[in-house]
Amino acid sequence: MKSLSRHFTLAVLLGSMAFAVQAQEFKAGFVNTDRLFREANTAKAAQAKLEQEFSKREKELVDQGNSLKAASEKFEREAPTMAESQRNTRQRQLVEQDRDFQRKRREFQEDLNSRKNEELAQVLDRANKVVKQVAEAEKYDVILQEAVYINPKYDITDKVLKALNAATK
Repeated sequence: MKSLSRHFTLAVLLGSMAFAVQAQEFKAGFVNTDRLFREANTAKAAQAKLEQEFSKREKELVDQGNSLKAASEKFEREAPTMAESQRNTRQRQLVEQDRDFQRKRREFQEDLNSRKNEELAQVLDRANKVVKQVAEAEKYDVILQEAVYINPKYDITDKVLKALNAATK
């Protein structure tokens, strides 16, 4: 009976030692994708590309909005002295112009969001490839991209940024 107890204790001890050794070999890392989207050269290039692509339309929308606002203010000032039929006609025109402006603004925002998602997907794809390269080179078992809390010692975002920026030069 004593021998069985010793064997059991020895087995538990060896098992816990094996688990401790395995736990030490497990290597985890974390990558902050928000930082990648802000700091990576590819992300900055994508942002510049989007700004260039959409700046003309945005300026046209701002100009149209300012023009509509000026026309509306002018109407408010002149409305009391206008004939009712003229006031109704001008009010319908302003409503129609506002509707057109709102539609164009909505289309602009949808187009911008769609292009931004396309560009961010490309940046994320490149970043994921670099993350995989870093993980394989440094023998990580798992790399997380989202977590409620992460100890800063597991954050490999700087390594990934350095590798990602070096790959784009």
